[in-house]
Amino acid sequence: MSAPHEQPESQRWFDRALIVSPGGVNSPVRAFRAVGGTPRFMVEGEGAWLTAADGERYVDLVGSWGPMLLGHAHPEVVAAVQEAVSRGTSFGTPSRPEVELAEEIVERAPVEQVRLVSSGTEATMSALRLARGFTGRDMVVKFAGCYHGHVDALLAEAGSGVVTLGLPETPGVPAHVTADTVVLPYNDRAAVEAAFAELGPRIACVITEAAAGNMGVVPPEPGFNAFLSETCRTHGALFISDEVMTGFRVSPSGHWGLDGALEGWQPDLLTFGKVMGGGFPAAAFGGRADVMGQLAPSGPVYQAGTLSGNPVATTAGLTTLRLADADVYAAVDSWSESVQSLVTGALKQAGVPHVLQTAGSMFSVFWGVTDPVTDFAGAQAQETWRFTAFFHAMLDAGVHLPPSAFECWFVSAAHDDATLSRMAAALPEAARAAAAAPEPTRTT
Repeated sequence: MSAPHEQPESQRWFDRALIVSPGGVNSPVRAFRAVGGTPRFMVEGEGAWLTAADGERYVDLVGSWGPMLLGHAHPEVVAAVQEAVSRGTSFGTPSRPEVELAEEIVERAPVEQVRLVSSGTEATMSALRLARGFTGRDMVVKFAGCYHGHVDALLAEAGSGVVTLGLPETPGVPAHVTADTVVLPYNDRAAVEAAFAELGPRIACVITEAAAGNMGVVPPEPGFNAFLSETCRTHGALFISDEVMTGFRVSPSGHWGLDGALEGWQPDLLTFGKVMGGGFPAAAFGGRADVMGQLAPSGPVYQAGTLSGNPVATTAGLTTLRLADADVYAAVDSWSESVQSLVTGALKQAGVPHVLQTAGSMFSVFWGVTDPVTDFAGAQAQETWRFTAFFHAMLDAGVHLPPSAFECWFVSAAHDDATLSRMAAALPEAARAAAAAPEPTRTT
């Protein structure tokens, strides 16, 4: 692998950040700890491109970790936000955009009512509380490798930055908080059946990513989500589908539009984020009206947020969803397939064993494996050091990938032939770097 390009401006800003912020970042994966080197400090995004503080332009395959379905700084989203800001940034009262955004979500997704919040973590935390309040039960079933934000009860065997950084089990979370969390292998029906056979009357809910994207992309096996829905209904528990990542990205109705809508089932609660905020801090949870009716002020389960339904954020999200028509989803799917083809072609040419997996337009590569990855154990078995070499070669050639082998890649409707040309030029050397990467020496 060639030596990384010098990035003095990004390094200068990172040095300043390290003094005032833990690890120099405000979300751990951004620190490049998994891949080494200096994180790029970005100053501008336009379409499918990012510009760093040093002036270098990168093809963006992170997309702000999913929200930028339309690309960066879409003119109509920017104009709508500017107009909203001119009227005021926050009122602390109900406002029209929050109602319109809620109506748009109800129109697209299998929910009857929604409550807007400010982050995906807040959405899952609130959905969990609501499920417990509605059922009168305490236990929660989740799956190893699925990440649902940094909620205390859900950090056990989480994916995303927890596995990327190799962190120990949930430090700072008291044991009694996770005592009611049951962690099962993903895609394992027998384990789910055994858990309900033993603990059924105590289980409030099962929560799962609609399609796992935080241990790399690991799609549910055919019928798995339907099985979870039916199992919960049989035992009086609620089924929570976390669509913070997949919601309104992989289809107009999220991942549910790719399985539930076809198979004839729906979750009791769903969580949303990312795309629905259009790049602003906005998220939501929603579901059946009788369940949502237990939230205050209609019911006894308390949840609140000063900036929930912020008029600027909801305007950005509403504009994004209204622009995300059939042509946008067709373009995203097409560009994703083109990028996947380029990546697999280069890796095969270089002789790098790998598996590329998809959930709609989302995808990721598992390095050094040849069989499909179906669970967290399989994701952890990959040769992540090959990704490190690949990542830096791509970065040096002007392609910005997620700085972790356990994250998925995102494209936007703004990707075009110029972005594919940049990738096509970068991939052969990056693939050779992955092939030649030495396995790190293990210490005991």
